[in-house]
Amino acid sequence: MENWLLRMLQAGKTFDEELDWTFYCVLSRPGRFDEMARALGARVVNSPVELREKVKFIRHLRGALRKGRYDVLHCHHDIVSAIYLVAALGLPIQRRIVHVHNADLHVPTGSARKAAFLREPMRRLCLWLADRIVGISRYTLATFLRGRPPRTPRDVVLYYGIDTAPFHLGLPDARSLRRSLELPDQAKILLFVGRMVSYKNPVFLLDLLDAIAEDEPDAFAVFVGAGPLEDELRARAGSRGLTDRVRILGWRDDSIALMRSSDLFVFPRLEGESPDLGREGLGLVVVEAQAAGLPSLLSHGIPEDAIVVPELCDVLPLGAGVHAWGSGARSILSRSKPNAASSLAAIESSSFSLAAGFHNLIALYTL
Repeated sequence: MENWLLRMLQAGKTFDEELDWTFYCVLSRPGRFDEMARALGARVVNSPVELREKVKFIRHLRGALRKGRYDVLHCHHDIVSAIYLVAALGLPIQRRIVHVHNADLHVPTGSARKAAFLREPMRRLCLWLADRIVGISRYTLATFLRGRPPRTPRDVVLYYGIDTAPFHLGLPDARSLRRSLELPDQAKILLFVGRMVSYKNPVFLLDLLDAIAEDEPDAFAVFVGAGPLEDELRARAGSRGLTDRVRILGWRDDSIALMRSSDLFVFPRLEGESPDLGREGLGLVVVEAQAAGLPSLLSHGIPEDAIVVPELCDVLPLGAGVHAWGSGARSILSRSKPNAASSLAAIESSSFSLAAGFHNLIALYTL
C-alpha cells in the first residue's frame, strides 16, 4: 500500500496533476519511505502518540486535522480507520474515505476476545462515518460490506495502478541472473514473491518442488520476501535434500527482472476465510507477474479481479493436493513461452494501468 501511494505521488507529476498530500503515520519513528515521500512533495507527520493510547492519539490527530484544514481524509487502515474518523468528528472535512486494502478485518490487539468484541462496532463506525468505502477488489469490498450490495458512488472498487515502464526495458540477461544466484544456465525457476508468513503459504512451494524434483531435475525454487518462515524453509529444504535447489533471497529490488527471467510464478495463498484471516485482498504481485508475461499457478486464495490475462493463469484449489499442483507445474513448464508483449499490452489497457489507477483515485477526491 505504501509503495502504491508513492507511485501515485509520482504519477501526479507524470500526469501534471500534483497531489497535495500529508501522510499522518501511526508509526512514531521515521519510516524508510518518509524521505522519499517528502522528495515527491508530500508532508509526513509521525504521530508522537502510540495508537494503543487511543484517547491521546485521537486528541493529537484531531489537532493535526484542525491545523491542516484538509479537504479530504483518506484512511488506509481497514476497520481501524474508525479511530481516525472519530478523531475527525465535527471538523469541516468535505470527503471522508475508508480504503480497505485487506480482506481480513484485523484488529491490532493481542487479545482474540477483544478483537472479536471490537471488530463489528469498528466496521459499522466506518460505514456510518465515511462517505466513501473503497475496496482494492470486488472481494475485498464485499467482505467489508458483509453482504450488503454496494451503493454507487459511495461503495467503489479502486484497482492499484502499476507502473509498467520497467517492463519495457530491455530483457534482463537471464543467464547472468541465474549465475548470480548460483543456478545452472538451464535452470527452470519456480518463483515465489511475498511475505514469508503462514497465510502466504511459501512452504507449499517447497512441497511442490519436492513432488516434481525427480521428474524435473532442472527445477529450482526461488523465494523473494522476508518473514518468520525463512528459517523453517531452510530447515525443511535441508531435511528433504533440496538445499541446493532452493534460494531464499529476502526482499529484492529486482523482482521484476526475476519475474521476466523465471519460468513459473507460484502463489499458493491459503484459501480459508475467517474474521482475522481472509483470502488475499487482491494480489498485486499476480498482476505484475502477468505484466512480465510469466505463467502463474495460483490458489483460490486470489480474487478473480487479479486475473487479467487468463491464458497465463492456472488456478487450482489447495485441496487438490501437492501432486495435482505438481502435474499442473509440469504441464506449464512443458509449454512454449507466451508472448510477453501481448500480456503487457493487456495489463496496460486494463484498470490496472497507471493512468487508470491514478485518475480513478483523483475521482475519489472530486467534491
